[in-house]
Amino acid sequence: MKILITGGAGTLGSNIAKRFLTEDIDFVIVDNFETGSYENLKGIPKSKIIEGSILDEILMRSVFETHAPSYIIHSAASYKDPDDFEKDALVNINGSILLSKLAIEFGVNQLINFQTALCYGKPSQAPISVNSICKPFTSYGTSKYFGEYYLLNSNLKVVSLRLANICSENLAIGPIPTFYNRLKAGKDCFITDAYRDFIDFDDFYNLLKEILKRSDCSGIFNVSTGVSTHIEEIFNMIKMYLEKLDTIAPIKPIMTDDVYNTTLDPTETIKFFNWKPRIELKEIIAKQLASYDQKPIENIFSHLKNE
Repeated sequence: MKILITGGAGTLGSNIAKRFLTEDIDFVIVDNFETGSYENLKGIPKSKIIEGSILDEILMRSVFETHAPSYIIHSAASYKDPDDFEKDALVNINGSILLSKLAIEFGVNQLINFQTALCYGKPSQAPISVNSICKPFTSYGTSKYFGEYYLLNSNLKVVSLRLANICSENLAIGPIPTFYNRLKAGKDCFITDAYRDFIDFDDFYNLLKEILKRSDCSGIFNVSTGVSTHIEEIFNMIKMYLEKLDTIAPIKPIMTDDVYNTTLDPTETIKFFNWKPRIELKEIIAKQLASYDQKPIENIFSHLKNE
């Protein structure tokens, strides 16, 4: 088994690669290092890292010819500039199309696609069922949805994972690193009046291993604990951890480009893969914050226009 990880220098991709390394699973990484970093790949042999874009057909064809991957973990995505619809479309749609064509041509067994919960748009209720209608409205959510749509309708075995907030080493997006950095620096914070669900990387990785055992399967699956947590609760956990107990932050309404509740319903995923998330929120947050103590996050990215 050889696995191609696109976007392997990002948070999820790099943590998967490091886990593969400890389990002696063969892999190769492709990343353009726009939001990922070499620091994330510390300890990964250079021979397993290829710098470049998934839009570069000559490069990608060479990757398939040289490394002959039997599986693909498609973690690459454009989201850094919420106003750059063209770039998001190029990477998230056209990049996925090129990847699927090469995968079919070179006989790849299965592609595992990482999808955003924003593909559902602004749902009428939560937790969000995997059968809910998708009405994405942001550049990131829309482009990721149509990239997924093409993959699922290609002649390729595709498992598309619609992801909750996965907590792991080097997490550089969302409220947790934002609150941690601002509170530690003595800066003001505000709390968005919203609910999210958080899942630990260990639980996510255990699911990934179950999927890789099932190269015959395809479909869409929500990856989540299914538990809604208000952002204020996350803020309170972090201020307690940092002993900033007197810090007060106002609660503000969500902005127009945000979603009130993106909690996903993982029921079908739990049944299909005989898998269950086991790590509870308090432990998830404690692990996340301890990782920042050891390795601070300098650059925090967002798919939102409003911070």
